[in-house]
Amino acid sequence: MKRATIYLDEDIHRALKLKSAETDLTISHLVNDAIRTTLAEDLDDLSDIESRSKEKTISYEDFLKELKVRGQI
Repeated sequence: MKRATIYLDEDIHRALKLKSAETDLTISHLVNDAIRTTLAEDLDDLSDIESRSKEKTISYEDFLKELKVRGQI
């Protein structure tokens, strides 16, 4: 594991301290977990973008019309 210095807003630090006490996990563990989750979500988004890159694009107006036809708006 690598050591790093980060600066947190006071309210975030306070919330992390409380969460750490509640869960018996270190602040470092909580921060690492939050970063892993965020990066995993980014990977999911990038994967979705890649898988949809070959889809036909439509105009905003056509998209709205399609939603209205389906009764979604």
